[in-house]
Amino acid sequence: MADRPVLAVLSLSDSFQSLWSDLASELEAELRFVSRVAEAAGPEVVAVIVAAGGEEDRALDVLPVIRLPNWAPFYVVGARESHRFAAEAVRRGAADYFALPGDLHLLRRTIQGRVDNARERIRRSGETLRPQDPFAELIGSSPALIATLEKARRILPRGDVTVLITGETGTGKELLARALHDGGPRAAGPFVTVNCAAIPANLLESELFGHERGAFTDAYQAKPGLMEEADGGTLFLDEIGHLPLPLQGKLLRVIEEKRIRRVGGTESRAVDVRIIAATHVDLAAAVQRGEFREDLYYRLNVITLSLPPLRERGDDVELLAEAFARSLARRYGLPEPALSPEVRAALRAHSWPGNVRELRHAIERALLLSEPGTLDPKELAPAAAGSVRGNAAVTAPGGLTLDEIIRQAVQAAVDRHGGNKSAAARELGISRQRLLRILASDDDRD
Repeated sequence: MADRPVLAVLSLSDSFQSLWSDLASELEAELRFVSRVAEAAGPEVVAVIVAAGGEEDRALDVLPVIRLPNWAPFYVVGARESHRFAAEAVRRGAADYFALPGDLHLLRRTIQGRVDNARERIRRSGETLRPQDPFAELIGSSPALIATLEKARRILPRGDVTVLITGETGTGKELLARALHDGGPRAAGPFVTVNCAAIPANLLESELFGHERGAFTDAYQAKPGLMEEADGGTLFLDEIGHLPLPLQGKLLRVIEEKRIRRVGGTESRAVDVRIIAATHVDLAAAVQRGEFREDLYYRLNVITLSLPPLRERGDDVELLAEAFARSLARRYGLPEPALSPEVRAALRAHSWPGNVRELRHAIERALLLSEPGTLDPKELAPAAAGSVRGNAAVTAPGGLTLDEIIRQAVQAAVDRHGGNKSAAARELGISRQRLLRILASDDDRD
């Protein structure tokens, strides 16, 4: 495998073409222009640029299809200066959005960091660039988790087997699904996620299977569904228990026949898609209640991987807290905090109903609100988390909600830095992506 870092460019337009050659030459990286997402996959690829100058809206359509292994983030580069667009790109999976020419320096610095990190990894290890353990982010040593990961490793080479992942909300079901994809034979293909509970039932069929022009009101042009977008890769159906009964039968046929028919269409299309489903509900009980098809349940339940809740994982809560504190400190440019006995006691005292997701948010909050290099146990208290969640709609003096006050503070910071959003984010102690989302929510109100 190549030792030279690769910068991949997926061009949606001809804008900025000379820039990529100059950038790769400057960083002594190999430049790879690709026409398909699969060509941009590989451990030697340190960053993927979606070049979208003048085709920004098209980039948003492409983003859900791009699901590369987690060592290769992708960045959208365009000409449109819009907080709302930038936040939408990040929401759809981009690591960041850069509007040229204003963000050129930041783009160079970001890609430079990716290349430098890759070279440092080679220097330390004396080895070629290679993928990390696909299960590395599933941290823990509890017997229940280890048993699940051992089972997952055994099926890793089986890229076509259907998998059902069960577990409470926040236990890491999507993370496990991504690991199965990234570590398996379909890693070069797309990883497409569908939250069956988040899409209205009347729109879900079109989202999954696509539609032809004129299939319904506002169907002005044909659109491929997520099944087609996942062709050659994996379709992750999160919250499968919320899939409406009529669509359950159609999904069963797709799994068995490997063919789909768009809404309003007359011909079927072949698709090569692996299905990984996840749920936090008891599907067997749903079958007994008549809420879930028995035949689909047995078809999905070929291999079941169960993720235990955090309260049943013993010392894992401390291992996870240490890992989150370390990675988040790097992200925010803060000294890595040690976990004091008081912090460890607070971690063990809480039952963590939100599981790993709740723990990560608690560590992030404590890191940002504590003195540098420390974690204040008071900031880990469940009551503090509850008060933060409940404050969004509280009206402050002057008739403004807390959300509105936050948006005004963020905009003021951006103005102080002459529009430099990265500098404003550093001043506020938040990520650039978070700042973009806050500003975009303000755009939505206009």
